[in-house]
Amino acid sequence: MLTAMEARSPSLVYVEPFQHSVCAITSLDDEVFIVCDQTSAVYDAVTFVSKRNISLPALSNKPYGIAACARNKCLYVSDFSTYKIYMVYRVELSGSNTLTTWSVGMTSGRPRSLSVNKAYNLVVACDGRNKLQEYTTQGSLVRETWLQAGVTDLCHAIQLSTGDYMVSQSTSPGVVSVVGEIGQVVHSYGLPQTSAVGQMKYPSSLAATKNDDILVADSGNNRIILFKRSTGCVQKLPLTVDGGIQHPHDLCLDESRGRLYVGEFLGQYRLLIFDGFKL
Repeated sequence: MLTAMEARSPSLVYVEPFQHSVCAITSLDDEVFIVCDQTSAVYDAVTFVSKRNISLPALSNKPYGIAACARNKCLYVSDFSTYKIYMVYRVELSGSNTLTTWSVGMTSGRPRSLSVNKAYNLVVACDGRNKLQEYTTQGSLVRETWLQAGVTDLCHAIQLSTGDYMVSQSTSPGVVSVVGEIGQVVHSYGLPQTSAVGQMKYPSSLAATKNDDILVADSGNNRIILFKRSTGCVQKLPLTVDGGIQHPHDLCLDESRGRLYVGEFLGQYRLLIFDGFKL
């Protein structure tokens, strides 16, 4: 049974409003990358000072995913436009900022959130077809995994230390599930209406700790939830922000700094940075 765990209080250390939705956030080394509109803004992870912009001129207004790879030193951005041009963009971060692209295929579904797995390949969550695509850093398709019937409105997928994937379904009531290598559902976490935390609504981004505990952006409820998988406990994180968090869409957890980045898709379109995470 899911019960509330002891609350801790991470502190808000930085807020920045944008003119458009903060669609996606990731970090690599001492830099933070934020996709907003047709540009990826790069910030210093220590000072939070804006360093530069990476222009993505062909990007539409639906860049819903971003991921950075430490081994390949590159940035990935997913994009699906109203013209059904479903693309992944790869930006070389070694200094050249060389841009390459590849199509995920019009029949593959919309490319939503991205992640990098244990093999340092890119994992694309394909909404509409409810499958995962895995690509090499050169854009070669490694495999496609169709998810079991019942998994719908796929939003994000991240690989756990076991090799299984945790996936979010942007539905109401919302569900996050563990799925195996062939797409079978191993376990689903759907909060009952009678629980202390209450049901999720349209969960989007996920973030995992080194212990496979899971943070969920519960977008429809304007909150962040922590699933403590080792104990089965769950809590709403006590994140204090003026006006409250507004439609959190993307998360990025930097455990080395004890930091959580939250991007708002509606409201004031803010980047929120919280320090003091000890999960």
